[in-house]
Amino acid sequence: MNLAQLLPDLSEVPDSLYEDAIWDSFMSWTNSRGITLYPAQEEASLAVLAGDNVILATPTGSGKSMVANAAHFIAMARGQRTFYTAPIKALVSEKFFALCEIFGAENVGMMTGDATVNGNAPIIAATAEIVANIALRDGKNAAIDQVVMDEFHYYSEPDRGWAWQVPLLELPNAQFLLMSATLGDTQWLQDDLTDRTGRTTTLVSGTERPVPLDFHYVFTPVHETIEELLSNGKAPIYVVHFSQREATERAQALTSMKIINDEEKARIAEEIGDFRFTTTFGKTLSKLLRRGIGIHHAGMLPKYRRLVEKLSQTGLLKVICGTDTLGVGINVPIRTVLMTGLAKYDGQRQRIVKSREFHQIAGRAGRAGYDTEGTVVVEAPEHEIENVKLRRKAGDDPAKLRKIRKKAPRDGQVSWSENTFERLTTAEPEELTSQFRVSNSMLLNVVARPGDGYEHMRNLLRTNHDSRAKQNRDILTAVELFRGLINAGIVERTPDSPASRPYTLTEELDRDFALNQPLSPFALAYLTLLDPESDTYTLDVISTFEAILDDPRQLLQAQQSAERGEEIAALKADGVDYTERMALIEDVTYPMPLKDELDEAFETFREGNPWAKEFELSPKSVVRDMIEHAMTFSDLIATYGLARSEGVVLRYLTDAWRTLAKSIPAQYLTEELEDIIEWLGELIRQVDSSLIDEWAHMADEDTPISKHDLERELAFGVEDPSALTSNRRAFKIMVRNYFFRLVELFAFEKEDRLADMLEYLDPEDTPDWGSALDDYFDEYDDLDTGPDARGPEFFSIADDATRSWPVRQIIKDPEGDNAFQLHGVVDLDASDAAGEVRLSSLEMKQV
Repeated sequence: MNLAQLLPDLSEVPDSLYEDAIWDSFMSWTNSRGITLYPAQEEASLAVLAGDNVILATPTGSGKSMVANAAHFIAMARGQRTFYTAPIKALVSEKFFALCEIFGAENVGMMTGDATVNGNAPIIAATAEIVANIALRDGKNAAIDQVVMDEFHYYSEPDRGWAWQVPLLELPNAQFLLMSATLGDTQWLQDDLTDRTGRTTTLVSGTERPVPLDFHYVFTPVHETIEELLSNGKAPIYVVHFSQREATERAQALTSMKIINDEEKARIAEEIGDFRFTTTFGKTLSKLLRRGIGIHHAGMLPKYRRLVEKLSQTGLLKVICGTDTLGVGINVPIRTVLMTGLAKYDGQRQRIVKSREFHQIAGRAGRAGYDTEGTVVVEAPEHEIENVKLRRKAGDDPAKLRKIRKKAPRDGQVSWSENTFERLTTAEPEELTSQFRVSNSMLLNVVARPGDGYEHMRNLLRTNHDSRAKQNRDILTAVELFRGLINAGIVERTPDSPASRPYTLTEELDRDFALNQPLSPFALAYLTLLDPESDTYTLDVISTFEAILDDPRQLLQAQQSAERGEEIAALKADGVDYTERMALIEDVTYPMPLKDELDEAFETFREGNPWAKEFELSPKSVVRDMIEHAMTFSDLIATYGLARSEGVVLRYLTDAWRTLAKSIPAQYLTEELEDIIEWLGELIRQVDSSLIDEWAHMADEDTPISKHDLERELAFGVEDPSALTSNRRAFKIMVRNYFFRLVELFAFEKEDRLADMLEYLDPEDTPDWGSALDDYFDEYDDLDTGPDARGPEFFSIADDATRSWPVRQIIKDPEGDNAFQLHGVVDLDASDAAGEVRLSSLEMKQV
């Protein structure tokens, strides 16, 4: 029974007993699951029941999520609407599914800025920015009765902290539950919340960890430390790295160790079952998991992260190599945290981790209900470990000790010491610091709010948590931004309006303004400049919307490296010397289709929409690149060497798919664009259905689901609606792309890549590519890979009612002979199993 199913039992309870009945119902639910609340959990939950704001500043592992569940249940029982916020979309998504299990899918919604599911539900999982923008738009009249803010220490994040502060300023009628293990002194926050809301604000903190921590600083290499921890029964061990590359390399290096026995290996295989490891990284992960080694970081596909978390729950994974994302509410139960260092790159510079970061990571050690103690081990830097080895080798011999040449940190390396470690273990978390900032979108949301606009802005600018001097600077900024909005004709003074509301918007603001892609209005405006008769119209529409999406940084860097590599090779061939080559490639970057045209149009758009000055266009070619070169997801990953960043790539493709599916008006939506949207959605689903299918099952009218998801023409013999071939339309597009990818690789004489595409076939079932290339280029000087070469004149498929489809792809030669043809047979069953197109045979014919 989920928690929401207990609510009908409360309908007959007299008002005088209702609060007690709510508590009794919640306690009966926890007891039915064998859960006994810790004193801090009970204190915080009862304070929420009493109507207080609660600051829950208890250690990691003390069960803050259960208090959040109690808060949501209490709000539902009172007929109130409650929002749960988390710092990143991935965590919002994970929490959404967890809340669906606890309260029932019909009672839970999600808002992440690019997807809304069940938006009218009584419980909403959302990013902090969503709640902040609703608060700006609606103020005290917002349909938000309770806000549960997890990881509240993000209040101090320079770029995003404003979103954690704004709800506190603008929602005086809401009840707040603020949760974090690392808040520092919160007296000022308690006083401020009480003044604003008129509620008592209860601090629940200072409690001892249910599982105490034992800290160690060691001078042994990581693999030796792990061996010792394993022999002492300290597994599961989470090995913390500060880059995804280091985490993956460490996991692979550990395969030389015997970490699990044969019985545990068999149990892991049983737990994995028929799970599909469909990608390059997946094959690596599969081998590691079967040795009791996991990997966990944000670059992984969600389905792989979930599998690692599932296996970690069983205790079968003895070592998990990951990144410091462990400190952001990831559900991986572990006994020991092993930190490989205390220095990290924060996007701008290398620095020692902050006390708050250290305690967030260390606090994950120790599993309540399993462990009596958690272990935290920190590795000394490599040069210190080497120096200890040298001292041990010298023994007690004074002469040898004097001769030791101590190692030093590498130049430019930020190092740490045992003193650093001791300081971090005892230091209190840094005090929260305000990161309030004014923006055009903030002004527009406030102007759109009914009531006294001047008073709304005064409240924001004069009662926020900044110093008076900073407030004064923000007021000047707000005045300057406001004048820009007036000059642009977005805000106007209305003579007949009341004195409290002299300014209004000239056009009604989209209800979802600043909640979804902020530059969508520009993209829609730019569509009017495109020529529907152009050969590149479809690709140009895609490039327009790609330019407003967040950058997949790792992918763009890989594209730039590839572009520079090709340019260097060309310059070398032309005899350009090294120094000049290096100077010339500085200007080479990743592909940016329509950059000049988009930039020029965006400057014009900004003149009429000053709020857009806060945003930057980012032209790029990811979806377009895949279309132009007929790439699958696997092709894209292999082409740019992105096995460690599959999750980043998939999230970008998912954002692109949702944006295209949701944003393109009907008058611009051609059949070709519909095909691409259908193909992209199915590609994403086959790579990792968790990003689409669950949302589709619980979708409301705001969720962009293709009409073909609802009415599919199923391929013959398909019973599983999630199978690749169940989406006949998308699958046929994939087959066409697959064969054209072969043609393109053939044109560029990529013999190895051609072999890789067909590695699943026996050699006798594939062409001899070397001979075929020799034969073709002996006959012709070139090969056409333009749009016409993809047309029906050169491609045909017999998609009859069988599970094998014959395909013919004619290679378009410059003479029009059509003499070279690829003839293949698509194996639909094998394609379903792989999640990508698979052939049973392929041959090159000369006719």
